[in-house]
Amino acid sequence: MAEAYIVDAVRTAGGKRGGKLAGIHPVDLGAAVYDAIADRNDFDTSKIDDVITGCVSQGGEQTMDLGRNAVLASKLPDSIPAVTIDRQCGSSQQAMMFAAQGILSGTQDMVLASGIESMTRVPMGSVATLFMKEGLGNYKSPRLEEKYPGIMFSQFMGAEMIVKKHGFTKDDLDAFALESHRRAKAATEAGHFKREIVGVQIETPEGTEMHLVDQGIRFDATLEGIAGVKILQEGGTITAASSSQICDGASAVLICSEQALKDHGLTPRARIHHVSVTAGDPVIMLEEPLFATEKALKRAGMQIGDIDAYEVNEAFAPVPLAWMKYLGADHSRLNVHGGAIALGHPLGASGTKLMATLLGVLDATGGKYGLQTMCEGGGQANVTIIERL
Repeated sequence: MAEAYIVDAVRTAGGKRGGKLAGIHPVDLGAAVYDAIADRNDFDTSKIDDVITGCVSQGGEQTMDLGRNAVLASKLPDSIPAVTIDRQCGSSQQAMMFAAQGILSGTQDMVLASGIESMTRVPMGSVATLFMKEGLGNYKSPRLEEKYPGIMFSQFMGAEMIVKKHGFTKDDLDAFALESHRRAKAATEAGHFKREIVGVQIETPEGTEMHLVDQGIRFDATLEGIAGVKILQEGGTITAASSSQICDGASAVLICSEQALKDHGLTPRARIHHVSVTAGDPVIMLEEPLFATEKALKRAGMQIGDIDAYEVNEAFAPVPLAWMKYLGADHSRLNVHGGAIALGHPLGASGTKLMATLLGVLDATGGKYGLQTMCEGGGQANVTIIERL
């Protein structure tokens, strides 16, 4: 039976909105991680069969097949095709899934899965709001309105619904947010991110420097400080401090067949053990990772206790909290090096970004199996299970 292997996974350090990566065109952010894959691995890059790139806000600088433009801007050969896909926040995790499926089918041997998102230069939601302002229509069709009357699908509202459904308090969310920052701080200071982070050259008032540290980490975070952040909605529980940070970034994962490993003398870091995607309630929306993980584990013949490390995207604190509660998961294995509350959530880039971090956690802890999952717009969720080699 064919197998799909992860050879390498890289990411840029996160840049805050208007921060250190704001001056970099998203095409060039993508080119930076593609170049890193080429530089770090000794193989004939012309043998890459395809580049699959996740991006959510496909407007302005992120249009005209962003992934292909990043290939053209990189040191990869122009002969490599690329496609850009959107499964909302899970876009680059889906890119990995498509890459693995291409290899498992026997039709491809080497695929680069990636994600790119500059949330500074192409703001979240702008591709919808700009069209609406110009009178060019709304994504919600008459038939969709008939089925979901008066509902504007909102991830924020979905997160508040999860809080109420699972019985969390604001104190629960704040404590989880603090833990994210503390874990990210500890991982940074211990050097755990060095292998996964690709330096990006940036210009600052002090001169040229390499951006190597995630800008969103609050190294001096305190519970009092987090608890003091204003609630986003009257009567709610969620604040900016218990939500993922708007972030600029790019990431990439090189996935190969066994034949490609032999042909190019490459050593795999992990084997892709299972991939799946499910969908559920589009209104509560962000709860689907709970049920997607349950189904994925069943299909893989595993239990949550078999997994040594989990990456569950911290879109909002109640999502991983509800995931842990529902599955009976061990908090000490969840987002061990911090999550999107501290490290940022560059939308379409987060899937391959989480894989780079998950591999680092497994290396640091000596774990064998890792699982990552992501809540996504429309009530969807991807799940990927890997085996570290």
